[in-house]
Amino acid sequence: MINDTFPIIETERLILTEIKKEHAEDMFQYLSDPEVMKYYGISPFTTIQDALDEMDWYNHIRLAKKGIRWGVSLKESHQIIGSCGFLNWEQKHFRADIGAELSREHWGKGIMSEVFQAILSYGFQRMNLERIQAIIEPLNIASQKLAEKNGFVNEGLLRKYEYGDGKFDDLFMYSILREEFQIKKCL
Repeated sequence: MINDTFPIIETERLILTEIKKEHAEDMFQYLSDPEVMKYYGISPFTTIQDALDEMDWYNHIRLAKKGIRWGVSLKESHQIIGSCGFLNWEQKHFRADIGAELSREHWGKGIMSEVFQAILSYGFQRMNLERIQAIIEPLNIASQKLAEKNGFVNEGLLRKYEYGDGKFDDLFMYSILREEFQIKKCL
């Protein structure tokens, strides 16, 4: 359940925490990278204000009980290197969308699998979700592999499903159900 106290989640290497104004520079660093933003649906950030606006949106969806977004930090540095969470939480239907992004310098280290295991567990156990879905662009092979590695099933292509950054995007719909989820030992 999402309540007034922001939930902190610890994994072997990471702390998933609330993103605050003091994290604006960290966020700006990875959200201004065109490679990180390639499949995000919006243009790379150009100002710190863009990062502050994103934080305001994270806060808004949590207060409206429509989702939650955690900052991802390494335990040893506490620097925010990405974010993850749920959006489009439909409590009546027990489902939500999952999403995440990560600073390019941390790609290929198993961090996102560790993050996914933690927030999938949170979604099924604390938010009482029955279904978690991931909507992924067809060219985003890394995210498709991440979803599949964590037990998601590709349900098919949603043609011209979203409009963003001046174009319509086809998206794959992936999902995992509560009974399919098994906590895996992360790298």
